[in-house]
Amino acid sequence: MKTLHNTDVADSEVNVPDIKRSGAPCLFKLLSKASSESEGWMKSTKAMEIPGLGCVLQVTTQQGDNVAEALVFIPGAVMGIDLGTGNARLA
Repeated sequence: MKTLHNTDVADSEVNVPDIKRSGAPCLFKLLSKASSESEGWMKSTKAMEIPGLGCVLQVTTQQGDNVAEALVFIPGAVMGIDLGTGNARLA
């Protein structure tokens, strides 16, 4: 059974005991995520800023064992923090 509700590296380390990591796993910041373990689906949107250039936006949709990914580069976009929620956002 896949763990669908992880939202950061700390969650993953607690919920997936045999996780292996390399590189910098926190380059992408989570913008939004919704999931249902009982229905077996997950959707997430993450972004990675390339300073001075823009942001790469990644959208993931998982239904059961099927996964779809989409990536797009947004020139001039920057990462920010939503002051109301404290969540990462694009500006």
